[in-house]
Amino acid sequence: MEDCGKERLKSFHASLPAILQSCRPAIREAVIKTLLSILLVLAVVSGATVQQSSTPIYVALWFDTEDYILPQDDDATKRLAEMLTRLGVRATFKIVGEKARVLESRGRRDVIAALQRHDFGYHSNTHSQQPTVAVYLQNAGWDDGRAEFYRREVQGVRDIQRIFGVTPVAYGQPGSAWAPQVYPTLRDMSIGMYLDESDHVGIDDQPFYYGGLLNVFKMRSNLARMDLRGGASLASGKSTFTKVAEQLRKKGGGTISIYYHPNEWVHTEFWDAVNFKGGANPPRAEWRVPGTRPAAETEQAFDDFDQYIRFIKAQPAIRFVTATELMTIYADKAMTRSFHKKDLLRFAQSVQNEITFQRLDGYTLSAADVFDLLTDAMTTFIDRNEWPSTTRVTTLDGPARMYTPPTGGIRSSSFHWNAFAQAVRDTSDYCRTSRRLPDEVWIGAESLSPADYLATLARTVDDLIVSGKTPTDVARREGHYTADRYVAEDSPALWRWPIFPEGFHAPRIMELARLQAWTLKPAVVQR
Repeated sequence: MEDCGKERLKSFHASLPAILQSCRPAIREAVIKTLLSILLVLAVVSGATVQQSSTPIYVALWFDTEDYILPQDDDATKRLAEMLTRLGVRATFKIVGEKARVLESRGRRDVIAALQRHDFGYHSNTHSQQPTVAVYLQNAGWDDGRAEFYRREVQGVRDIQRIFGVTPVAYGQPGSAWAPQVYPTLRDMSIGMYLDESDHVGIDDQPFYYGGLLNVFKMRSNLARMDLRGGASLASGKSTFTKVAEQLRKKGGGTISIYYHPNEWVHTEFWDAVNFKGGANPPRAEWRVPGTRPAAETEQAFDDFDQYIRFIKAQPAIRFVTATELMTIYADKAMTRSFHKKDLLRFAQSVQNEITFQRLDGYTLSAADVFDLLTDAMTTFIDRNEWPSTTRVTTLDGPARMYTPPTGGIRSSSFHWNAFAQAVRDTSDYCRTSRRLPDEVWIGAESLSPADYLATLARTVDDLIVSGKTPTDVARREGHYTADRYVAEDSPALWRWPIFPEGFHAPRIMELARLQAWTLKPAVVQR
């Protein structure tokens, strides 16, 4: 029947010119117009279908694997890992150090083997045992905070390396215990990505760079988490995912974040809320096991999840990705580019108006990137009386404290060229030595904030490139630092996690977070 239909269609196509020729001119013209309209509609529909199917939607599926008290969590973790392997999906399992040690002590080589088929993240050493990360860092500065996070957390990373044979590629905080001091320490641990969800910092509900790491964080409208309560959960989950994917397609694609905890399939209350709620810190001998769900509920949750993953896989242009894959998809191309004099002029002109990230062709620059590029290029000009042929970005952290003007003295409106040139050299040396922006830039007995220094430097670079003449004096400029508008204000609501002491909040952490917004920029998909 199918072959017969094809032959009839071919015969119709072949005889169409003769049929049209036999028609009266008015009828022939009407038929031709109708056929052209049909072809136009088909072309539009076909083009929309191709565009929809070619718009990439990446799905980051990750599990905070943390419950080291409830034994049933071990089996749930294994079952999830094996289910996803059968479905051809690799997820990112963020492991708590104590969970890894408990799996080892319980002899659960089967769970370890199942997890080894997936990507590994790190989810802190002991998760909710007091003090949690944000609690012990709440009053810390930059350098002492970095050191304290390393001291308390490195053992968990080492145990994951020893037990699973891999270095975690991503990290995410327990609960909402976020802090900016962890970022440079994660880089020291060879962890290249921040993968979690909270409201502390983010850009447009999509991946971004902050602290030198790719972040999938504060995804909000692009979260698609199906409930595990049975009933209408599956239908509701599918509907939510479809809506999120459709909105992303309209914007040209992007990433969806989906997260769970294996213990959600088996418990009635989170393991840590049973034991460490409100800052409680009972001895290990008094830890209580959380309640468990009826077996039928657990089975329904696994069945719904299986169908949910199959549904997502069946959607056009949808791809499940691990943390490792995301770091390639969103690779920071600015770090491998060479910049020329015309680029420096463009960047310098931009930061004179506003100091924040810059979106460019296929890459982005943070305010810290521009600070580094202009300082490095100006240093070369000062030393050689010519601009470097190319300049590269070096990863720098933001300042460690808020700027405080020096006491006494005067506030000059301009500086002699030689004095400013020495300040640029000194700033370049500081950045290379400390791997971060200075808290202040000294010109004799006066100092500039990092923002004022960058604005002053940018105007000087602009004038030098345009005029080709070295000035006698450099005019002081005021910088307008706005990158910190993407960082949340401190409040108890920001730290809403049952494990924190009642009323907990951390203004010092969020002050440092605003300073580190110098490093903030959107991540760009590398097609």
